[in-house]
Amino acid sequence: MNLHHWWLAIRPKTLPAAACPVVVGAACTISDHRFSALMFAAALAGALLIQISVNLANDYFDFMHNIDTPDRKGPKRVTQSGLISPGTVRNAFILTMLMALGLGTVLIIKGGVVILCIVIASLLGVICYSAGPFPIASNGLGEVFVFIFFGPVAVPGTYYLMAGCVTPMVFIASVPVGFMVTAIIVVNNLRDIETDARAGKKTLAVILGHWRTKVEFVFLIFFSFLIPCLMFASGYWSWAILLPLAVFWKSYPVFKIIFEQDGEVLNVALADTAKLALMFSTLFAIGIMAG
Repeated sequence: MNLHHWWLAIRPKTLPAAACPVVVGAACTISDHRFSALMFAAALAGALLIQISVNLANDYFDFMHNIDTPDRKGPKRVTQSGLISPGTVRNAFILTMLMALGLGTVLIIKGGVVILCIVIASLLGVICYSAGPFPIASNGLGEVFVFIFFGPVAVPGTYYLMAGCVTPMVFIASVPVGFMVTAIIVVNNLRDIETDARAGKKTLAVILGHWRTKVEFVFLIFFSFLIPCLMFASGYWSWAILLPLAVFWKSYPVFKIIFEQDGEVLNVALADTAKLALMFSTLFAIGIMAG
């Protein structure tokens, strides 16, 4: 066991998903002159800790439920492959949860009851996503969970932490971010349809099948880019809100892989979707601040 194994365990390519909503939520506070650098840093650190907790819990519980097997097509899982013992991964998952809880306590002191509810819901989500009698990820609800928590919860939650209130425009800004991050998990589940089905894991991709899952992915990407256009058309934002369109072309190579390839090649599409989500959210945040 070494640092490289732990680097694999935390799944660094998924971490942009945690940063995207915090960055956009912070951009909304800058636009409204309510930004706090300290609260931004705390919210970002908390989001990253929760994401790492989810990844470690998923690694551990999927192994314990015999979902991760040697024939899986995704990146290596440290528990299943024997790189790190199950007990050690479990302890790391608990430790990161406790760290997130400690940081969450600081956020609760600042944000009150609303942030308390978000922290509790997030920590419960870490466990319920892969564990318990009704794992969210194994019962077709993974995408819904990801959209809610990485969109309409995380973006307004970040804004509320700094501003003490939430505007309707912040909720609107949260939707494309939620779509983009959800697209990441859709690629992941598309890749694993066969192995998940054999293991009895009923992801939404398993339920929908290959073709409908690909259509779902296109829908999420397309509407992510459409919403800034609608925001501009509303007259509330300036032309800068259209900045994310500058990276729309990067979705084409991902579509090409999604519709023409399968198996391990989809790992490339997964990484590219995460990069696209980060670039989209960064440009979207700049557009919000400028507009």
